[in-house]
Amino acid sequence: MTHRSGFACFVGRPNAGKSTLTNSLVGTKVAITSSKPQTTRHAIRGIVHRDDAQLVIVDTPGVHKPRTLLGQRLNDVVRETWSEVDVVGFCVPADEKVGPGDRYIASELRKVAQRTPVIGIVTKTDLAKPEQIAEQLLALQDVLDFEELIPVSAVDGFQVQQLEDLLVARLPEGPQLYPDGDLTDEPEQTLVAELIREAALEGVRDELPHSIAVTVEEMLPREDKRDLLDIYATVYVERPSQKGIILGHQGERMKAVGAQARQQIQKLLGTKVYLNLHVKVAKDWQRDPKQLRRLGF
Repeated sequence: MTHRSGFACFVGRPNAGKSTLTNSLVGTKVAITSSKPQTTRHAIRGIVHRDDAQLVIVDTPGVHKPRTLLGQRLNDVVRETWSEVDVVGFCVPADEKVGPGDRYIASELRKVAQRTPVIGIVTKTDLAKPEQIAEQLLALQDVLDFEELIPVSAVDGFQVQQLEDLLVARLPEGPQLYPDGDLTDEPEQTLVAELIREAALEGVRDELPHSIAVTVEEMLPREDKRDLLDIYATVYVERPSQKGIILGHQGERMKAVGAQARQQIQKLLGTKVYLNLHVKVAKDWQRDPKQLRRLGF
């Protein structure tokens, strides 16, 4: 039996369902999802293990016309990723008309499509009527010359397996790239920081998501209790007024963020966690190259 292995990536404008689809294929949460667009900032790799293949999914940030240095760097991450994978999945939600954002991405993808197969994926079919889905598939045919078009829903699992087969079929023959049981190659600290950021994003007003960054300063087992992990992390915002929003009245909001993040981190690492969170202001960090570097961009 031949064994295939290689890389696929999902692209699409912000909030097109790329992270949810990655998590659905991998079978566990490796990418953070939020109803807030622009949630994904790193190219996270999720690994799908099969007897006949190993599919490594690189989940990229949503492509958008950049307004800040951070925005520019995120777009660069995406383009670098496109040029290195074996197959690209272009995601468009079933319940939203194909718009200028999608066409902008398609125009960028044309350069890649000459040497890398691109599959058109209509996501979130659970939110649309059958005729809407059909219209979307037709609309996509005009956007780019796709190798295949497929409607899927990560939420109810509709055609997720078929999509996996289409991606695997386009991988080169080769050995396993990662050990069995590995689901992601991201360092644990990156995943922990992302889970804290996801918790901090829930329920904040629209202007805040882009301004939040998280760094994990320390992750150590506690000396007298080996089954307890101490995590010290800092949540950065850009302005003092945002610090107040994140902390909430008498720090109530921050407590809730800590509790939610701790739950998710314990699930991820399979151990008890003590989580210590601090909020700091890093003035206009999205526009400052020095601060971007310090925060890991």
